[in-house]
Amino acid sequence: MTESSTHPTTLATDVPPEREVLTWETFGVAARELAEQVVASGFRPEVVVAVARGGLLPGGAVAYALGTKGVGTLNVEFYTDIGQTLDDPRVLPPLMDTSDLPGAHVLVVDDVADSGRTLALVMEMLNSHGAEARSAVLYTKPRTIIQPDYSWKDTDLWITFPWSAHPPVEGAQPRPAD
Repeated sequence: MTESSTHPTTLATDVPPEREVLTWETFGVAARELAEQVVASGFRPEVVVAVARGGLLPGGAVAYALGTKGVGTLNVEFYTDIGQTLDDPRVLPPLMDTSDLPGAHVLVVDDVADSGRTLALVMEMLNSHGAEARSAVLYTKPRTIIQPDYSWKDTDLWITFPWSAHPPVEGAQPRPAD
């Protein structure tokens, strides 16, 4: 087998034209440009909080670009499929330890501010714990209820991210809900 046959890639021609496609290469550029926006604003986060799952990779990449070693995650479920959501976003375990957040400069990173409801929930939670929080996303959609402090690109299209362009590997079973 050739490498190309064992490592499938999503090409722009494989995706319907009504989608925004983010490649791995462009993702690296986007994360670095988000970090540059943060630095240019004068904000110096002590902690980066990645909103799982979509914000995990952007959060890590932005934290590295900023040289920020304090990284946390907050797992929020809202979207269940393309265009399908729960009634309200909900925080899932494990919960992040927020005891060191009062007075801390925190940058919340997610993949997209679509409706903005997930980002609004996380920002409200962190601010209620005394953090000075700002938000950064790769993409902002026009209908979001919260305007992120930093955004790489605006779009109204459904986005194909490189980390979620393919279904889970065959045989992977999600853990049943407790």
